[in-house]
Amino acid sequence: MSEEKSAVPAWEQRFRAARVWLPDWAEDAPDRALYVSNATGTYEVYAWDRATGTHRRVTDRPNGTTDAELSPDGAWIWWFDDHDGDEFGVWRRQPFAGGPDEEAVPGLAPSYSAGLALGRDGTAVVGRSTDEDGTTLHLCRPGDAGPVEIYRHAEYGGVGDLSHDGTLLAIDHTEHGDAMHSAIRVVRITGTGAVETVAELDEVTGRDEPRGVACLGFAPVAGDTRLLVAHQRTGRWEPMIWDVATGAETPLELRDEQGRELPGDVSAQWRPGAEELLVEHEYEARSELFTYALADGRLVRLETPRGTVSGATARPDGTVEYLWSSAAEPSAVRSTAGTVVLRAPGPVPPGSVPVEDVWVDGPGGRVHALVQRPAGTGPEDGPLPTVFEIHGGPTHHDSDSFAAGPAAWLDHGFAVVRVNYRGSTGYGQAWTDALHGRVGLIELEDIAAVREWAVASGLADPRRLVLAGGSWGGYLTLLGLGVQPDAWALGIAAVPVADYHTAYADEMEALKSLDRTLFGGTPEEVPDRFTASSPLTYVEQVRAPVYISAGVNDPRCPIRQIENYVERLEQLGKPHEVYRYDAGHGSLVVEERIKQLRLEIDFVRRHLPAADDATADHGAGESV
Repeated sequence: MSEEKSAVPAWEQRFRAARVWLPDWAEDAPDRALYVSNATGTYEVYAWDRATGTHRRVTDRPNGTTDAELSPDGAWIWWFDDHDGDEFGVWRRQPFAGGPDEEAVPGLAPSYSAGLALGRDGTAVVGRSTDEDGTTLHLCRPGDAGPVEIYRHAEYGGVGDLSHDGTLLAIDHTEHGDAMHSAIRVVRITGTGAVETVAELDEVTGRDEPRGVACLGFAPVAGDTRLLVAHQRTGRWEPMIWDVATGAETPLELRDEQGRELPGDVSAQWRPGAEELLVEHEYEARSELFTYALADGRLVRLETPRGTVSGATARPDGTVEYLWSSAAEPSAVRSTAGTVVLRAPGPVPPGSVPVEDVWVDGPGGRVHALVQRPAGTGPEDGPLPTVFEIHGGPTHHDSDSFAAGPAAWLDHGFAVVRVNYRGSTGYGQAWTDALHGRVGLIELEDIAAVREWAVASGLADPRRLVLAGGSWGGYLTLLGLGVQPDAWALGIAAVPVADYHTAYADEMEALKSLDRTLFGGTPEEVPDRFTASSPLTYVEQVRAPVYISAGVNDPRCPIRQIENYVERLEQLGKPHEVYRYDAGHGSLVVEERIKQLRLEIDFVRRHLPAADDATADHGAGESV
């Protein structure tokens, strides 16, 4: 560290600094807004009256709250109440101005959430998912005796959107059994509460090359039957307009001002009045915003800094607000008017270093990786101890956005490499869909290609490589330690899949559905595939010390299958440490997150091979 050392290390300051998420607002009362913040040290839901500038904390629970929605009139805040992060619970609601919570839909038993849609007349459609019932949707209307079930299927699905007048409901579903490519059904809700199918959009059933479609929202105009949808017809995600009453489809010619088609994935949302769209473009780990005029097809770029837009919303006054950050600069809610709309109270967290883009030839095509070197170092300062921080998902990707975890490793003298392996989003459908059959093993091939580049380029010290990640990244960490035992000095796995057979038995139904799609069946139907992709299969080959953290209430990577892996490590005498905490799939409590990273750093300090004189310390902070 430098001689002027803060009492609180920069990496802890980044975690402790308050953050805010992009505010949502009530469609018919746009001055009433809702956002999530960790201002108290735990992520909770906040109400913001923009007319008066007042902010109020809505929820206050030991393990935090993030799922909430405003009614269109802004009168009610709905929030999802689970038990200590297990994601299994019920919806509650509270008046916007404050008051006691009440059960939003009495009579609905606890479940995993499968979406929520709130109508202008007080109607609500609540989606539920359980192992016993699969997916069920329930209609709840003022004056009715109780909720009425209007949809049921064993496969996973969920609420898409309600039309402006509340008469049409879009349902995203996977009744065809392919959880990676959803279909849409639109139903009409009659005066008696019955539903009748109006339209179907299914590009999976009976097709050799399935394409997904997803609901993006009905036009926000009374009587308008146009539904904005995302589709994969061109091998990537892009939007189109579907009139569910006539069946007419309107593709969008999305070309920039130079006439070039936008590469990468594209999404969109309606702007108020439904005459324009707000287009969100994601390409090579970065994103940008455009306005698209439906009348003349004109696409105009909105000025945003280079980095990642993590969410955007078009306000009735014509401005666009968005949550932006880069790897070097912390997030803030900004406006296209050039102002910072909302920033959390307290000090701004210290920045970090920018990312470098690296493309590496892999067995399935070019692999994109994001690389960061500790501040003050350059290519001449290698090779460096390096953390391969593997993202979760798998249908997700690392981006040029601010992240306190990687920044902490940089502060401690590590280079950080993040790999958008096959399965990642943002590089076309073929890249995302490539995991079928050889789950986990395909991703590791791409990670190995980038590792080879990192060592050959002089960036990474091959004796001091740490494989790390959470969720799917934690799974790939444990699998990688067994499949590539000579490649890694240490492993750090947070909330991982460790024993795939047991994980399938215990995980929530939505993930069972995804696993059946990835593997081509259940563990009983294709046992060899699950075995070949399970870290437990390769535990005897693990040579590197491994650190595992796990939430005891985790419904996604349940604790029992992790305990099976840990028990086998113990039997084999493999060096390992385990930290269990009372939450679910990660923690919403800042001090808990700091504790976990502190334990990881300490583990690395004690187990990473010592550096020689050439790689000891390049003045990049607190070297390990």
